[in-house]
Amino acid sequence: MLFKLNTLHVLLSLVLILLSCTGQDKKDAADFFLKGNQALSQKNYAEALRLYDEAIAKNADFSDAYLNKGITLLKLGRTGEAYEILSEAISLDPTLVQANLVRSEAALDLGRLNEAKADLERIAKQYQDSTRFHLIKGNLLDAGSNPALAIAEYDLALKLSRTNVEAYVNRGAVYYRTGSYAEAKSDFETAVALDPAQPQALNNLGLIDSKNKRWPQAIAYFDQVLSRNPAEPYALNNKAYALLQTGKPEEARVLIERSLEKLPENGYALRNLGIYYQQQGNTDEALKAFNKAIEIAEPVELLYGLTGQTYLARKNLPEACKIWKQGIVLKDSLAIAEAATNCQ
Repeated sequence: MLFKLNTLHVLLSLVLILLSCTGQDKKDAADFFLKGNQALSQKNYAEALRLYDEAIAKNADFSDAYLNKGITLLKLGRTGEAYEILSEAISLDPTLVQANLVRSEAALDLGRLNEAKADLERIAKQYQDSTRFHLIKGNLLDAGSNPALAIAEYDLALKLSRTNVEAYVNRGAVYYRTGSYAEAKSDFETAVALDPAQPQALNNLGLIDSKNKRWPQAIAYFDQVLSRNPAEPYALNNKAYALLQTGKPEEARVLIERSLEKLPENGYALRNLGIYYQQQGNTDEALKAFNKAIEIAEPVELLYGLTGQTYLARKNLPEACKIWKQGIVLKDSLAIAEAATNCQ
């Protein structure tokens, strides 16, 4: 957020210069640009995009308009287009380092880690005191499976700004994944204190309570997210898991199906659907859901252990042991326990 406010301030200054020393087309471009900035600040992204396009049509060399158009496209979830537009801004003005910073975020979202790293390296000197820069660098290191280095960058981001909510959330997520749950909880609680509606932090606090089997508290966190966004797929699914653990399978199934409508390839939702069918004694449907989750090839807690349990319920011990042994490689705690008990 701070980066965007600073960017708009800088770009407004540039526009004032353009107004004083250029022809009519560039003056018109500057006018569209200012109106686009206002629409962007009001989160009217479609209108902002239209106005930046008008500015570019009047002045094809208006690199700042390309930059803010790229920011707008990111807000609209059009990441690939944003990357290309930001590249045009950089091509027009290689000194426009804000565009490198935003493009690094776009590259990271696209999984283009080398490109994101290259952009950050180009602007490291100019942004060494930027909380946003260190946040993005932390995200990059986390995506590259360097949790300790990621935490160090989030620490720097928070040293520069104690109100960087994203840094608390993302550092907390790294702590959570590495088993440092007390530190994770502290970061998520700080994020919620700064922004009571922060959905990722609320979701993750619910996950910590779920891990501790504090089901009512977990559901309360998920409900806070859903009260603001009833279609939020992760909160729907996480609440469903808590309901499955507290004897409310039919309520859970409804939420899982709603979650899958939004995110059909969510391995955790498919796992939870499998748990629902497992609880109903329907091993055919349970295995169908579990195996679909396995096909996605993303880490899902307990998935291999549960799948093996379902094969065992069908009296297919060889297949159960096979899947549990795969789970051991992936450090699935339930698979490890079941293999130790049932397999030679």
